[in-house]
Amino acid sequence: MNKILAVLIAGLFATGAFAASHVGAPMAGASAAAPAAPAAKTEMKADEAKPAAKAAMTKEDKAAAKAAKKEKAAAAKKAKAEAAAAKKAEAAAKK
Repeated sequence: MNKILAVLIAGLFATGAFAASHVGAPMAGASAAAPAAPAAKTEMKADEAKPAAKAAMTKEDKAAAKAAKKEKAAAAKKAKAEAAAAKKAEAAAKK
């Protein structure tokens, strides 16, 4: 039983080492983690820039966004009313 487990574990280790050597991935964990750190730092900087962009909105921008939102809501309401009217007319035509 011990020999079987030893063979299985050795096989898994050998497979992992073989796969890593052929993919081009480094075996050392420190060298693999080093390139990931600058990417995380870049993401953090990008996240910090988003709130600054929101804070930079002027009053005109805010008013324009509010007006666009109102127009969109009015258009949706109009479309819903037209769909209801069309459905009502279709139901009346079936009678």
